[in-house]
Amino acid sequence: MPENTSNGGAIGSLERAVGELQGIDRARAAQGAAPNPELIERPRRRRFSAKYKLEILRQVDACTRPGEIGELLRREGLYSSLLTEWRRARDCGALQALERPRGRRKADPRDAENAALRRRAERAEAELEKARKVIEVQGNVSALLGQLLDPRGAPESTER
Repeated sequence: MPENTSNGGAIGSLERAVGELQGIDRARAAQGAAPNPELIERPRRRRFSAKYKLEILRQVDACTRPGEIGELLRREGLYSSLLTEWRRARDCGALQALERPRGRRKADPRDAENAALRRRAERAEAELEKARKVIEVQGNVSALLGQLLDPRGAPESTER
């Protein structure tokens, strides 16, 4: 099948080339060779401990000459925006704020337990209401049967 030279063909050949490189990279990894620098792994978010953050802030505060902070940031692979965030957290006085994980907070297990107990209580109340209705109906049926079988309504028997 002839390869299309339009854009779709170029993309197809590029995908094949990347696939071949990945196959070669897997073979190298199996042999213990260095990974292929052309292939980029999926980036991961970096996490820094509070101790590391405080140490970097101390080093930055100790810098006095022009360019020292930039040199420190390049050496550590950090951005100046991180320094701004870390300083703000440090100035709030909360070491915990420096270690606070990003993203959503984990759900409190007590919330799930409370919801389960609430559902259980609602079911019990519904069953109790049904039982009350059944008892009421049984009382009405008993009263009705009592009226029907009451000897007062029957003619008196004559003595012989």
